[in-house]
Amino acid sequence: MPTTTPEIAPESSPDIAAEGAVRVERVGAVYTVTLDRPQARNAYSETMITAFTDTLDALASDEAVRCVILTGAGVAFSAGGDLKQMRAQVGMFAGDSATLRRRYTELIQGIPRRLARFDKPIVAAVNGPAMGAGLDLACMCDFRIAADTASFGSTFVKVGLIPGDGGAHILARTVGFPRALDLILTGRTLGAAEALAMGLVHRVVPADQLLAEALTLAQTLAGQSPVALQLAKRAAYRSWDLNLDDALELAATYQGIAQRTEDHLEAVDAMLGRRPPVFSGR
Repeated sequence: MPTTTPEIAPESSPDIAAEGAVRVERVGAVYTVTLDRPQARNAYSETMITAFTDTLDALASDEAVRCVILTGAGVAFSAGGDLKQMRAQVGMFAGDSATLRRRYTELIQGIPRRLARFDKPIVAAVNGPAMGAGLDLACMCDFRIAADTASFGSTFVKVGLIPGDGGAHILARTVGFPRALDLILTGRTLGAAEALAMGLVHRVVPADQLLAEALTLAQTLAGQSPVALQLAKRAAYRSWDLNLDDALELAATYQGIAQRTEDHLEAVDAMLGRRPPVFSGR
């Protein structure tokens, strides 16, 4: 797999980029979203959450976007919650228990809800520590490529908290219940090699090759038929909790849609003609 940055230079996307702690760039049909609070190790703030969810909404509705890369600015992927704001009980951590509950449901839990219905593939390029809600955010992505310097931890118990962003559910679906329970109850930190061994990440690469590897994978995904790719992702996630009969019914419905698209006919024609397909997303 190539490890050099493609010749197409990233371009800023002011029509999609959200103000406040999130930066968006594109290379063709691949859009890279960078959490941009490096001074706080990309920990969540109200501004960041709002900017991130607004960005996800914009990317979801833009047909030019075929795949997304998510990464962090500076040395960290995301430290999760902002400990300084927690200590001061300000911002998203202000108020009594009822207020905090409302803020969790309205703010940070908006991220897993949006990502659960985000049909385009998302590749997490984990460039450094992914702790607490930062680990959960990586697990919400479809693919996780980690730098060899990355680290991971469900560290909520270390600061007297629980995974309030839904991490207990998300982590268990990623690595299985026994491993998730170990990580959640001990709060221990993993290196990249152990994360790979337990299936938490799909691959580990040298840190200086991380974004190039993520972009190569994203461009491979973006080169597929957008309709088929999005329906296949939706089928995989929605079939998870279904019985066989319901999963088969869902598959038949999605296949009926896919098999009457222009992209399907183009793919078949291209394969028979031994040429690369050109997909229109129709």
